[in-house]
Amino acid sequence: MPSDEQLTAFIDGELDMVERDRIERLIESDAGVAERFDRLSRGNLPFREAFEPLLAAAPAAKLEAMLAAIPSTETPKKAASGIGRRGLLGAIAACLVAGIAIDRAVIGIGHRLAKPDEGSEWRAVVAQYLSLYTPDTLSGPAGDRAQQAAQLSELGAKVGLALTPEAVALPGIDFKRAILLTYDDKPLAQIAYLDPESGPMALCITPSDTGAAAPGMENRRGMNVVYWSDATHAFMLIGHLPIDRMKALADDVRGRLTA
Repeated sequence: MPSDEQLTAFIDGELDMVERDRIERLIESDAGVAERFDRLSRGNLPFREAFEPLLAAAPAAKLEAMLAAIPSTETPKKAASGIGRRGLLGAIAACLVAGIAIDRAVIGIGHRLAKPDEGSEWRAVVAQYLSLYTPDTLSGPAGDRAQQAAQLSELGAKVGLALTPEAVALPGIDFKRAILLTYDDKPLAQIAYLDPESGPMALCITPSDTGAAAPGMENRRGMNVVYWSDATHAFMLIGHLPIDRMKALADDVRGRLTA
């Protein structure tokens, strides 16, 4: 059976093809391995500030020995916070702070595997950021249509995509603001919404040259994510609504943004 370290390396895309296929088959066929995979997947958090006390208290020697045993075929990228995801995961595990398993029935995707991909890091950072939002964060006025159009036009110019209130509207969910962030030296557009039932949501867009990809689904920080890309941009819709509802909203806005 694969160890937690091997499953973490699988999540990080650091295993060779043979070993990755072996572990993938185990995840699909063994409920215990699938549960551990889900638990470790929730460790995909470049979120240093939230765990600073745990990092300080972690037994460094034990952690270093554990991480040294993990095979690696490439040098892991550092997350935007300055600490690697696996380093943070190891420190949390050493401090006995383990994430609970994702309820696959709740997020509606069963044992469907999201293979490691180049876009996962920016989605992790967005999830980290949005997890700090509360309804009060977005309680201010959104402005009239002219003000919203001005915000979106300026933001669209930064990311190279025409954005209008109609193009980014989510039925039944209030537009609140459009702001420019930066990730990995690229502009990142965040369009924030407030759902009266589930709370903050965001549609995020960043330039990408990885090519078109069909929508995928995942869960980060207790939020459901639908992500996709076209020839020039990567997109993600993230929020607390059920995954089926998130998928429907994403399909709707995707049709308008890529039309």
